[in-house]
Amino acid sequence: MPTRDNILIGEMLVDEGMITAEQLDAALREQKKSGELICTILVRLGLVSEEKALTVLSRQLNISYVKLKDRDIDPLIINKVPAKFASHYKIIPLEFKDNYLTIAMANPLDVRILDDLKLILGFEVKGVLASEAEVLEMIRRYYGVGAETLEKMIAQKAPAERMMTQAGQAEDLEAMAEDASIVKFVNQILSEAIKDRASDIHLEPFQNELRTRFRIDGILYDVNTPETIKYFHPAIVSRIKIMSSLNIAERRLPQDGRFKIKVNDEELDLRVSIMPTAFGEAVHIRILSTRFFLELEKLGLLSEDLKIIESVIKRPHGIIFVTGPTGSGKSTTLYAALARINSSAIKIITIEDPVEYQLRGVNQVQVIPQIGFTFAAALRHMLRHDPDVMMVGEVRDYETAEIAIRAALTGHLVFSTLHTNDAAGAVTRLLDMGVEPFLVSSSLECLMAQRLVRMVCPKCKVPVKAKQELLSQIGGEVGNGLKGVDFYEGRGCEACRFTGYHGRTGIHELLLVTEPIRELILSHASSQQIKQKAITQGMRTLRQNGLEKAKAGITTLTEIVRVTQQEELPEE
Repeated sequence: MPTRDNILIGEMLVDEGMITAEQLDAALREQKKSGELICTILVRLGLVSEEKALTVLSRQLNISYVKLKDRDIDPLIINKVPAKFASHYKIIPLEFKDNYLTIAMANPLDVRILDDLKLILGFEVKGVLASEAEVLEMIRRYYGVGAETLEKMIAQKAPAERMMTQAGQAEDLEAMAEDASIVKFVNQILSEAIKDRASDIHLEPFQNELRTRFRIDGILYDVNTPETIKYFHPAIVSRIKIMSSLNIAERRLPQDGRFKIKVNDEELDLRVSIMPTAFGEAVHIRILSTRFFLELEKLGLLSEDLKIIESVIKRPHGIIFVTGPTGSGKSTTLYAALARINSSAIKIITIEDPVEYQLRGVNQVQVIPQIGFTFAAALRHMLRHDPDVMMVGEVRDYETAEIAIRAALTGHLVFSTLHTNDAAGAVTRLLDMGVEPFLVSSSLECLMAQRLVRMVCPKCKVPVKAKQELLSQIGGEVGNGLKGVDFYEGRGCEACRFTGYHGRTGIHELLLVTEPIRELILSHASSQQIKQKAITQGMRTLRQNGLEKAKAGITTLTEIVRVTQQEELPEE
């Protein structure tokens, strides 16, 4: 039911002309379902901006409105209110003077909260108005993720020394891992990571702390968690092991597992790796979503490159390599290519380590090196299943490379990846493995190097001129030609966690293996010679491709210089 406070707030906004009576009625009906504050609902529905609404309420109620995002709060003030009360009542302490505690809250009309806190804390409490989202962010910043849960566990459980033990019995660890508070805390970490768009979660034990980090848009960020998290390290790891169907009693050997969770009707696949370190077991969780980047159009390819790729992946035979370092999106690109050509008319088999995304209608094979089921062994058996298209997760050795290349020569289309810095380097890598030049030149159809770059946040992007330092790093006529060109950078806002970046896209170097390139391969030409020939035939290098995206305002010049290696660009 809509509360009296919500109705009163809504009527104030109507009186100020911020919303209509009909819009208020719609918001109150929504409030019946969600239980949210009326201001939160109006902002979510796009009927009013939060800042304007709170400014009006501040004037109407004669209560100060405080912006929290740029405010620093004394830790001594934070310690006046335990985490469990801050989280429960959704408040953040700001000042303490003359036995009066000033707190920021989204609904300062709720005298029940003020009375409760006065009784609990033992001093007078005064409320000021603030954005609910900013209050929650400040709670996370100053108390840490899951602080109230850990606080509750510390109060209820045995002494901290017992919680820190690494040598407990498996039965004890299992009981701790199934404790409702541990379950809740692990869920809070996962929820926070998903909300922050993290691709990876790292839990790393050190001598006196358990460090928590999220990888967001390719960069690692520390996550503020209470110091007391270190006392629950064994229980947290055991909980994650149980979720991943791993052996909680085994703490000496690495273990890998996975589990699934559902968030907002989307199923996420979480891949877990546990590794013993000097101070306990470290945990890495990779968050995968099948909805991301499984379309060629979403990979960030320029229109000309997209046309070339669409043409190449429809060829009847040959081998296509995607190159780049770990974490550059190679597998995602191959998945997108397979999804594009997948149909009932062709048979596709993949060999992976591990299988990251499930593709409908595709036979996906997981290699198990421990029992001798390697990429090469899987490839040999795969050829007996009459495939039209094959994907080999990675070519790591001569045997795998030779089988894959011979398969391409005998009428199969093969996709694979290599760890090289640029496209032309793939040729050198294959020759270094011992593959004959005539096999390489006959089978290769296309080589594509790629990197992932952070995109400018669309909500806070502003035009800027390139700094001389960046132009000097690019160098030559190309760098000089960028003087005076408008680029874009993000100033930093809540949507991008004040980084100026939101999301990632690819930059690519697409090398088509033409007859002149094949001749260079046969003559044992260096990768630099092959690259120069490809450039004369129209290939854009990674940096050139990146500069096109920077000029278009998709990413920043700083990001392109950071991600691409120093390379000699052709003079324009």
